[in-house]
Amino acid sequence: MPHLLNITDRAAPPAPGFDQPFEMLDACHDKIRQMLALMARMREHIERNGNDAQARAAAQDVMRYFDVAAPHHHLDEERHVLPALEASADEKLAGLAVRLRREHREMEQGWAAARPVLARIAQGEPASPTPQEDQTLSSFAGLYADHIAAEEEAAFPAAKTALGAAQVSAMALDMKARRGVK
Repeated sequence: MPHLLNITDRAAPPAPGFDQPFEMLDACHDKIRQMLALMARMREHIERNGNDAQARAAAQDVMRYFDVAAPHHHLDEERHVLPALEASADEKLAGLAVRLRREHREMEQGWAAARPVLARIAQGEPASPTPQEDQTLSSFAGLYADHIAAEEEAAFPAAKTALGAAQVSAMALDMKARRGVK
């Protein structure tokens, strides 16, 4: 049986560095997609095999990502991308910034509901999530698709165009500093 943690069979390209902050944001989106796919595979695995060591490890990996990396990612966007949209003369971009901020709050609430379900799985219970718990996980995952698409298709390109080289450099330094990278 393939291991749940096998996200892809091909080698991943090296992650962009902090000197490429928008590329890092895109790479974070790829990681979010991977973690949500892992969570979906974990749920299918539990349905077929019960809550075994692989399911528990997958739940721990998903929790680790959404506890640590995802909040940094949202803060990166809120400190650098969304202000650039809000400063735009384009009302659609300003409205998009409002929408994305609201969705970040919804994601925080969704994570607050989903995390205890994953924590129980990581601890070995329940043998299978209840239908309500399964819906909680589905709802959390569902928050991301349109949000990520809007950021990649509109928000990131607009912010990248609006920010000057000095602002992008400051963005990169802020992202490094908040993560404790020297």
